[in-house]
Amino acid sequence: MATPLVVSEVAKSFTMHLRGGTLLPVIQDVNFSVKAGECAVLGGPSGAGKSSILKMLFGNYSVDTGQILVKHEDRVIDLATADPRTVIQVRRNTIGYVSQFLRVVPRVSALDIVAEPLTARGATLEAARARAEELLSALNLPRELWSLPPATFSGGEQQRVNIARGFITDHPILLLDEPTASLDAKNREVVIGMIEEKKQAGVALLGIFHDEDVRGRVADRIIDVSGFSARKAA
Repeated sequence: MATPLVVSEVAKSFTMHLRGGTLLPVIQDVNFSVKAGECAVLGGPSGAGKSSILKMLFGNYSVDTGQILVKHEDRVIDLATADPRTVIQVRRNTIGYVSQFLRVVPRVSALDIVAEPLTARGATLEAARARAEELLSALNLPRELWSLPPATFSGGEQQRVNIARGFITDHPILLLDEPTASLDAKNREVVIGMIEEKKQAGVALLGIFHDEDVRGRVADRIIDVSGFSARKAA
C-alpha cells in the first residue's frame, strides 16, 4: 500500500470533569495521509494538538469523529472504531511509537527492554538481544549500562533506550514524538541516520520535532496542525 496511513475528518475533545463536565474541543477536521518512505512532520505552536494526534493514531486517545485508516497485514483497519484487541495487534505488527518518555517495568534490563518488541513478534531471545546490542551500541549507550534497569539513567540515556526500542522492529508505520529532545549533537546525528534508513526501507514516518535543524533535515513535508485547531472556533 503506497499510502499506509490516512486520517480523515478526525475531531477530538476532552471532558473537564473537575470543571463541571465542560467540553474542551482540541482539534477538528484533521485530514492528511503519509506515504511509504516519507517522513511527514506535524508543525504548529505548542498546544495545537500535535501530541494528541499521535496518541490518537496509536490508540491511546479515543476519536470523537472521523477515520484513521491503516494498512494492517492484508486489510485496512479503522483505528477510530477498532476494538482493543485489534488495536493491540496493530501496535504489535503495524504501528511503532517512540514517545517522549520511557515507561517500562522496573528491574528489567535496558537490553531486554529494547529486545522485547522483537520477542513479542516471535523472534528468539538471542536474536532479539543481538539486534538490541547493535542499536544500543550505535546510540553510544555505555555497555556497562545494558544489564541495568534504566530507572536511574539520565534523561538522555533513557531516551536512547526508548529510541532503540522503537526502531528495533520493521513496523511499516512509525510515530515519533520528540525523539531527539534529550540528546546531544552526536546522538541526534545517529537518530537522523536511523530515520533516513527507515525511509529507505519504505516506512511511513510521522513525527514531532521542535529542533528546527533536525526537522529541516528529516521532513519531506510539514503538516500545519494549527489549521486543525478547534480552540479558535470554540
